[in-house]
Formats: sequence, C-alpha cells, structure tokens
Amino acid sequence: MEFDELTSDRRSVRGFRTDPIPREVMTEIVEVATRAPSSMNSQPWHFHVISGDALERIRDGNTERMMAGAAPDREITSHGGYEGVHRERQKEVALQLFDAMDIAWEDKGRRKDWAMRGFRQFDAPVSVVGTIDRNLTHSTVAYFDLGAAVYGMVLAAWERGVGSVINGQGISQSSVVRANGNIPEDQIIVITVAMGYPADGFAANDVKSRRRPVDDVVTFTD
Repeated sequence: MEFDELTSDRRSVRGFRTDPIPREVMTEIVEVATRAPSSMNSQPWHFHVISGDALERIRDGNTERMMAGAAPDREITSHGGYEGVHRERQKEVALQLFDAMDIAWEDKGRRKDWAMRGFRQFDAPVSVVGTIDRNLTHSTVAYFDLGAAVYGMVLAAWERGVGSVINGQGISQSSVVRANGNIPEDQIIVITVAMGYPADGFAANDVKSRRRPVDDVVTFTD
C-alpha cells in the first residue's frame, strides 16, 4: 500500500473479532514501530503486548474501579478536560460515533456503556501498553518519541489487516495495568493501543474523524 493511501485509509477501530493476533504478526508490527526516529537515537520506548487472562484481569480491574467511582490513576500528567475548539472537536467525533451506533446524545445510559467499552479496551484481544524509562519522566521529548513509534505501530497494523485505537481510557487505572501486565518499576505507563481484527458490521468502525484543512494548520515563511 502506498504511504499516502495508508495514512488516508487508516481509521480507529472500536469493535473487534475475538480472533487472536498471531505472535509473528505482532512482532512485525512492533518492529516497524521501532524504526521511528528518536532524539539522539535514545529509543526511550518499551511495548508490552498483553492478551488472554492477563488482559481480562485488567479489564475487570478497570471496570470495577471506574464503576465504584475511583479517581483516575494515571502515571502521566493529564490534560484535564478539553476546552474551546479542542472540546468542539472532541464532541464532533463523539457525535459521529453516537450517530453510527444509534446512541442519542440525551441517552446517558448508553453513552455510559460506550465509555465503559473504552475502559475495557473495547474488548480487543490485544492491548499494547507503551511505556518510557522512568528516568525520562520529565523529558517531553521522550513522550514525543513514543508517540512517533505508536503512530508507526498503528499504520503497520492497518497494513496487515489489524485494526487499532489509541486509548487513554485503558490505562486510567494504571496500577491495575502495571500489576497484571508485569510492567517493570523502572518504566512509566504512558498509553495503550487496543488491537485486533475489525469486527464485520460494527458501525463505529466505519467512522473517520474529520480533519482540519491544511491551510488551518500550516504557515509558510519565506
């Protein structure tokens, strides 16, 4: 697949088949991700591929805590609630998803059920937890580098027929993820990517978020 076609065609997948992803396919996907550039070739990233019983324990722990009203337990600084134009874009894609899934904006029950899918990592068969070395906690560059690798990962997955969604909700209770995912203490949990083969007929999988026109994001100075 040509790169422009790949980046245009890829979309976030939130409904998955239960089929496992073969280990050799996951190895290829992670290998592509590790080709991302990084500051001074520091390569600060680690990827923990979690599935099976370990992932089920994470789902159960996340769900139990969130349903009990536990405060978020993330290991990185949260941006808090979005405001202004960023909030408007967040609401726009939410409305696209709710429309696809026939969820009325006023239907708080179904909206909550949808949110809980995120805490369950959308019931995907695989969760890839991205971490960086703890001694780089205050290096914004390290987070940038990890983000570049994660983007390479989701593109590599899509090219192989594997869907994914980058999902901060899945690590909202990071202590649960750490305990059940055997994350070393010298690493901090930054993000997770839910992965699996897209489920046929799951309407939200066809949603593509609208992007800002290029004239809105670029300036040229001669």
